[in-house]
Amino acid sequence: MGQLRKNVAIIVAMIMIVVTKAEEHIVGGDSIGWTSYPPGGASFYSNWASNHTFIVNDTLVFKFESGSHSVAELTKNNYEKCDENEKIESYVIGPARVTLNRAGRFYFSCTFSGHCSSGQKLSVEVVTGNFSSAPRKAPSSSTPPPPPSGSSTSVASTTLSIFLTTITFKTLFQF
Repeated sequence: MGQLRKNVAIIVAMIMIVVTKAEEHIVGGDSIGWTSYPPGGASFYSNWASNHTFIVNDTLVFKFESGSHSVAELTKNNYEKCDENEKIESYVIGPARVTLNRAGRFYFSCTFSGHCSSGQKLSVEVVTGNFSSAPRKAPSSSTPPPPPSGSSTSVASTTLSIFLTTITFKTLFQF
């Protein structure tokens, strides 16, 4: 019976890994997007990022009109100096989709002249996923926005994870 419990636990853990879903984050939100001189100035994008949790394999969607903006991934040093000459990666066609493929800090800015210094830059910290039920976005004191499209998938994934965890515990700890 002990081996059966171990096998069930392994299978459930594998299923939970599969149902963990990466999310898309529209940088700056649907209405603002990726723009120079953002409302609130240079702190706009850092404030936006502080209200989100970014997990490995999430995607940042930079909504902008091609030819008006761009996105460059930079080193920390170049990000701080708004030096877009040495890019890690560059995206010139909007909307640009960037997969956060590792844990750690990512740095982005627009390469158009004066845009970075006007506040069109973003730094995000990416963490590895976990199975907690912690919210992906920080709580807000204002009225919450409507759920993003595809949120039913996230709810289904969470429900399935809770269901499988319950079955595992009942199987493992039967008396």
